[in-house]
Amino acid sequence: MRFVAVVKEDCPTCVLAAPMLGAIRAAGLPLEVWTQDNPAFPEGLAPLHDADLLKSHAMGVEIVPTLAAIDDSGHEQARVFGWNAEDWQKITGLNGLGEGLPVNQPGCGALNVAPGMLERLQLASGEVKLQAREIAVEDDIDPMEVAYDRGWTDGLPITPPTDLRVARMLTGTTRRADDIVGLIPPNLVPCTVEKAAINAVMAGCRPEYFPVLLGAIETALQPEFAMHGLLCTLAFSGPLVIVNGPVSRRIGMNSGGNALGQGNRANATIGRAFQLIIRNVGGGRPQEIDRACLGQPGKYTFCFAEDESDEGWMPLSEARGVSAGKSAVTMFHADGVTGFVDQKSRTPDELCRSLAMQLWSVNHPRLARWGNAVLVLSPNHYEILRAGGWGRAELEAGLHQALKRPAKELLEGAGGHPLGITPAQADEYTDADGMIDKFHPGGLLIVRAGGPGALMSGIIGGWTGGRNNKEVRPVTRALEEV
Repeated sequence: MRFVAVVKEDCPTCVLAAPMLGAIRAAGLPLEVWTQDNPAFPEGLAPLHDADLLKSHAMGVEIVPTLAAIDDSGHEQARVFGWNAEDWQKITGLNGLGEGLPVNQPGCGALNVAPGMLERLQLASGEVKLQAREIAVEDDIDPMEVAYDRGWTDGLPITPPTDLRVARMLTGTTRRADDIVGLIPPNLVPCTVEKAAINAVMAGCRPEYFPVLLGAIETALQPEFAMHGLLCTLAFSGPLVIVNGPVSRRIGMNSGGNALGQGNRANATIGRAFQLIIRNVGGGRPQEIDRACLGQPGKYTFCFAEDESDEGWMPLSEARGVSAGKSAVTMFHADGVTGFVDQKSRTPDELCRSLAMQLWSVNHPRLARWGNAVLVLSPNHYEILRAGGWGRAELEAGLHQALKRPAKELLEGAGGHPLGITPAQADEYTDADGMIDKFHPGGLLIVRAGGPGALMSGIIGGWTGGRNNKEVRPVTRALEEV
């Protein structure tokens, strides 16, 4: 049996126990001493210097001093840490070891587990092996300019994805770095967890955001979301990420004031990372395969959380089939935000009919079943509904009725206007009373978000590709890894 001790001079307990290490060696027991800081500490014991901390890392040392007993085959049989006279006597078999010292004194944190060290050591030891091709950048070259020159950015500066930053991002998931998340359109390039992590770093994400990003990617790659078509469209639309459940609160997402705007790191960087992955992995660049005539600011990033502070309100994810209390993402084909301002309605019915007026303008007031929409209900408008006894079910039912119009009024050419629905569409969608719904079933998503103080809500129109609702639909999925 031999012994290995790991110590550092900048630890009062190591200094206290150093004479005991000398006593172990004086008793004829084979002892190897590794020091993490001062190469000469402990004096007189010929310590080995663990300058790169790889020895400590390999041993899994967390507290110094650590004393381990190793058998002849190299297997560790026992370990003690800190100073405890009884423990040290038991592991060494030396009775009386530590006489005159305190019976017990806790150790100190080892240098190899200091903040930020784990990922460095995992890279140095080869435990984390990154597969992406390394791009060398000279010291006098700005890495952000390199990113611009190579077309990696969305027009805004990025965080350079160094090995260490990528390794730290990978700590946010339990998945292997080489796991394939999916094939990213338009080029259907395999996106590994590592590639996703690289773009998450570039976007400014924190590791705890990473599972939400991975979930958003997997959700958007479901066939019914039609991510390839959304990318290639001439329309304004881009992907919107709506987050529900405990994860949104845990990572500090904004569902309150300015939830659809700037200022929250999680909201901003999760949506941005998704867009960068489409660009850098899939090849979806504007004025190439991304053919939007105008686009919209949400194509930089569009991501927010639903306000779930009122237990009387059913969250969007639960309404779309996810179990209560589970975290989830919903992917929606979003145009920009249209403000809805109604400071006069005071009853649920009044507000519902007023909302319907604005919702009919999505895509165009004469088009029905052409696209979907998200209604973002503000706290003050929600309070009118809540005070009147309305929850999600009542609002959805009320809007369903309020959003019906006579199909004959919307036909092409009706009233002298060429725009409208075709006779074939009217035949397919008109009900027995001659009425047609504005949206396909399930095409209007309602979420709560925003801050108090104004009777204003938001309407996010949807991609016209949504008219093909058998092929193109919003998608909601539970997040398993949170």
